[in-house]
Amino acid sequence: MSELGKLMIVVGAILVIAGIVVTVLGRANFPLGRLPGDIVYRGKNTTVYFPLATSILVSAVLTILLYLVERWRK
Repeated sequence: MSELGKLMIVVGAILVIAGIVVTVLGRANFPLGRLPGDIVYRGKNTTVYFPLATSILVSAVLTILLYLVERWRK
């Protein structure tokens, strides 16, 4: 059970750091979520938003980051 507690602490710390980064980037007018490949459909009473380019960018950054972390751990 000790392992689970440690894992929850690490995941919580990562979420706090991610929240701080997103807040800082939002205040710095970083266009995350408003990139040229993001799809927005505005109907009469509906708005549908699909952040395609943002998802690809975040996926690539996380892939590189996790690769480096795994390589560092060996």
